Amino acid sequence: MSPGTTSPGTTGTGTTSPGTTSTGSVRPGSRTGTWQAWARAVPPLARASTHGASPDPAATATRLAEAGLAEQYMVYETEGGVWHYAAGSAVTVTATATGITARAAGRSWTSRTDGKPLDAFAAALSALATTGAGTDGNGTARHFYGWAAFELAHLLHADPAATGDAPLLHVLVPSVEVTLAGEGTLVRAQDEAWTRKVADLLAEPRTRGTACGEPAPGSTEGVIATGADAYGRAVARTVADIRAGLLEKAVVSRKVPLPADPRVDFPATYLAGRRANTPARSYLLDLGGCRAAGFSPETVLEVGEDGRVSTQPLAGTRARGTDPAENERRRVELLTDPKEIHEHAVSVRLAWEEMEAVCRPGSVAVEEFMAVRARGSVQHLASRVTGGLRDGAGPWDAFASLFPAITATGVSKRAALEALARHEDGPRGLYGGAVFRGSTGGALDAALVLRTLVGADGETWLRAGAGVTAQSSPEREVEETCEKLRSVAPYLRYTGG
Repeated sequence: MSPGTTSPGTTGTGTTSPGTTSTGSVRPGSRTGTWQAWARAVPPLARASTHGASPDPAATATRLAEAGLAEQYMVYETEGGVWHYAAGSAVTVTATATGITARAAGRSWTSRTDGKPLDAFAAALSALATTGAGTDGNGTARHFYGWAAFELAHLLHADPAATGDAPLLHVLVPSVEVTLAGEGTLVRAQDEAWTRKVADLLAEPRTRGTACGEPAPGSTEGVIATGADAYGRAVARTVADIRAGLLEKAVVSRKVPLPADPRVDFPATYLAGRRANTPARSYLLDLGGCRAAGFSPETVLEVGEDGRVSTQPLAGTRARGTDPAENERRRVELLTDPKEIHEHAVSVRLAWEEMEAVCRPGSVAVEEFMAVRARGSVQHLASRVTGGLRDGAGPWDAFASLFPAITATGVSKRAALEALARHEDGPRGLYGGAVFRGSTGGALDAALVLRTLVGADGETWLRAGAGVTAQSSPEREVEETCEKLRSVAPYLRYTGG
């Protein structure tokens, strides 16, 4: 085994242990060389193998996640029902408001961020594209998987002092990546050991190691009602701010803590929830200290390697159940409700403005406006805004403009962030942020973190919000959060014993 490579379940063979600094603090001006040194230490995905198509890719991806191949993993479902599984532990990049650390081959490279962690993060990943590890053996762009915490928004748009010192960005460059598509299964790995391990798992009977878990104990309605009274008061205070002219809209959310015992089974919850939901994207991850199982209703942005960029704001909500006639009645009601239409229209307007900031003049267009999309236990008004990146702009420039999603913050974004800091209890963390898959070829697909089970620092919770405008009533916004929580809470599964 060559230096810097890892076998399944190990963390590296370099002489410097992960978490230590091999180059010290980086001086301004020397960062490009630092990221080049890190990128050269990243082992390529030198092995590839193909297998038959999985008849149940969601279950197969979940089984791979359960197998514990590495310390960190992500399952990410993209458009068209394609599932990706990525795992590893030795190659990561993590950024806070003040510093960034890249790890590879058992070594670490650190640098200051000067209050611009997204710029440093993008620079490190850009360096990867210039090395042999930036493509696989067939010249295909290398992929990376990660997340962005909601608090990054304060640095980008509001008060940097509200950012905190927790990680804001984390990415894994995987040692193995499995793509499960209708035409077949592709495995890319850095060495033969990874390839064989994944092949063995793919060959196992479908009934073995498939997540099931135990159903949620107690009442789902009791779980989702937690904190409803305090949330109603927060909505009332936000409405008062809006009527005083401080802002136009804010997406105020509430946290629903889950008990420590019994423990939530993330893979089993993901599989059960995915069976019942109709998300734009779904994900299951244990990455950078965060665990999540989610069914995202929309993307923050989608950037193609050709520079086409789009965003998909969803705003305006009604419940969705099992009665087609009642669902249709609510759909018509949604399309004619002045509050919901206004909430959606202002979100599309701001999305257009944020796209114009990074796109070629005249290229921004609204390709879809106020369609109704089914998303699990709810239905939303949905639009899509597209454009072409201007010369000199890349995917992370688009991310900086569009993050966080308007539909998780409000209008104006700065004023909404200030209102959320006043009226929400504590930081959001992953909620309202993004989970993403990108490539060294310039593609970036980022899902908005909503309808998600989250675990970090020994706690597990759900969270849901509603768009608050001048026409809002606390009672209706409380009910809307309950409607959204029903996309996840009934499918919580727990470890037995």
